[in-house]
Amino acid sequence: MMRRMIYHEPGRFGGWPANHGIWNWGDEILVGFSRGYYKDLGADRHHIDRDQPEEHLLARSMDGGETWSIENPSDKGQLIPKGEGDGLHGRELPGIHAPQARELKQPMDFSHPDFAMTLRMTSVHAGESRIHYSLDRGRNWKGPVLLPSFGTPGTAARTNYIVEGPLECTLFLTASKSNRQEGRPFCARTHDGGMHWEFLSWIGPEPEGFAIMPSGVRLSESTLLVGVRRRETSRRWIAAYLSVDNGRSWTALQDPVEDLGEGNPPCLLLLSDGRVCLTYGVRAHPFRICAKSSEDGGRSWRSEIVLRDDGGCRDMGYVRSVQRPDGLVVTVYYFQDDATGPERYIAATLWDPSRTLMA
Repeated sequence: MMRRMIYHEPGRFGGWPANHGIWNWGDEILVGFSRGYYKDLGADRHHIDRDQPEEHLLARSMDGGETWSIENPSDKGQLIPKGEGDGLHGRELPGIHAPQARELKQPMDFSHPDFAMTLRMTSVHAGESRIHYSLDRGRNWKGPVLLPSFGTPGTAARTNYIVEGPLECTLFLTASKSNRQEGRPFCARTHDGGMHWEFLSWIGPEPEGFAIMPSGVRLSESTLLVGVRRRETSRRWIAAYLSVDNGRSWTALQDPVEDLGEGNPPCLLLLSDGRVCLTYGVRAHPFRICAKSSEDGGRSWRSEIVLRDDGGCRDMGYVRSVQRPDGLVVTVYYFQDDATGPERYIAATLWDPSRTLMA
C-alpha cells in the first residue's frame, strides 16, 4: 500500500470527499472536498471554524493518484456553497454568493466522454438539492440546476449516481423523513437527460434514527446493490440492500459492517474482476480506513482489511474510491494524525485489491 498526500495546509481544514464525489478517466482522477479554517471545537465536533468561509475545492491527478494539484472553482464563480447543513459549516465567501438554482434548459449528455456531475444540498433537514455538471472533466461547471423534492419534505443529496445511457441516469439520494429530520434513502432515475426525474422507490423502511448517504453499483441489467449509513440510538453501522427489478423494490441483506464507531458513509465500487469492493472509515479507536469485498453481489463479505489505522481522532473518513486501468484502487478520504499536526487533510491510499482483499 502507498499513501499520498492530496491537500494539507497549516491552519486549514480539509474534509468530506464523499459529499462532493470522485470521477476518473483512466489515470486522470478528480475528487471534490471542502476547505475551511481549522479551529478546535472539542473532541466530538468537526474542527472547522464556523465563523470563517468554506470553499468547495477539487484535486486532480493525471498519473493515477501519485501526484495531485488543487483547483478552486470559485475563482470562476462555480461550485459556490449555499447554506449546506453538512459541508457548509462556515460562512459563505465574502462578496461571493451562490447563484439561484434553476430548471434545466436542455438535456444533459450523460455519455459525453468528459462528463462529471456533483449533487449538493442546502440542509440535511428538509432542504433542497442542486446539480452541477461538467463536460470537460470538471474544469468548468454548469448549474446549479434544481433537483425536485420528489414529494418529500426535502432532500439532502450527496454525489452518487450511475450513468445508464446518453439520457438515462440513476441517482441514490437521501430525503427528510416524515418528521422533517434526516433521513431516508431513495432511488430516482431520468430518461430525458435530467429534464425530469422519476421517483423509483424508498430503500428500506423509514428509520427511527437515520439511513443516509446511499452508495450504489449496478451488478447486472436488472440488479442493483446499495450500501447505506445507518444510525439507531448508540449503534452505527453500514446496511446493504439488493434490487432485482432495476430499483423498483429492495431487499435487506446481511450488514457488511456492524460497528462504525460514531459512523461513516460507505463507498461501493464494482471491481474489474466482478467483485464488489466496500471502503469506509471507522470512527472508533483505532481510527482507521478499511475495505471489504464480496464475491456474491453483497450477500456475504470477507473480513475487514485495514488500509491505515493511525488516525489521531474521530474526525475522519468520508471515503471515495476508484480503480485505475492497471487494477490498483485509489481510496481518498479526510484524516488527521499526530505526525502532520491538528489540521484535517485530504489523502489517498493506493492499493492492490487482487492481493489485499484475497488475503
